[in-house]
Amino acid sequence: MTRDLARQKSVLRQVLLWNLALFAGLGVAGWVADSSALLANALDNGSDAVVYLLSYLAIDRHVAWKRGAATASGILLLIFAAAVLADVVRRWMYGAEPIGPVMIGLALVAASINLWCLVLLRRVRSDDVNMKAAETFSVNDFVSNGGVIVAGALVLWLGSSWPDLVAGALIAAVAFKGGIESLQSVREDRRSDG
Repeated sequence: MTRDLARQKSVLRQVLLWNLALFAGLGVAGWVADSSALLANALDNGSDAVVYLLSYLAIDRHVAWKRGAATASGILLLIFAAAVLADVVRRWMYGAEPIGPVMIGLALVAASINLWCLVLLRRVRSDDVNMKAAETFSVNDFVSNGGVIVAGALVLWLGSSWPDLVAGALIAAVAFKGGIESLQSVREDRRSDG
């Protein structure tokens, strides 16, 4: 294994572990705080962890394996987006009482971790389709955290759950966009070989 591949694997392993921690922490907090946005963030980090694991396994394999991992990652994000939208609709129909301060606090922690993951990934310069996908997911996570912070502040200020539901739907939209971009990246990678 070359030094560059070893470095990429090391970074992916670190980012994978951070995302697993966020998945667990945000999941528990989202359930306790009755927050669709925090649960969406947790699911996003959980799906990202799977993506990083696939990327980690694919990094030193044949290009077809890498493309398969990137394709699976894109499809996983699309499934995640659909699941989050279903949760938003359920909470809209049956009601929810999210806790604004918990949303803000956990989103700030998650934003710090996601920013660190993005810094780690950007230090590794690579044209690998999986490394590009990993960077896209970290950017999406960071943006989503900002949305949860704003939603938490609005929940606190307005005493209403609708900002949480809007943030959950927007996180689903960001995940949908990331999934489409990953699939397009694989398509472009195939074209460049043709």
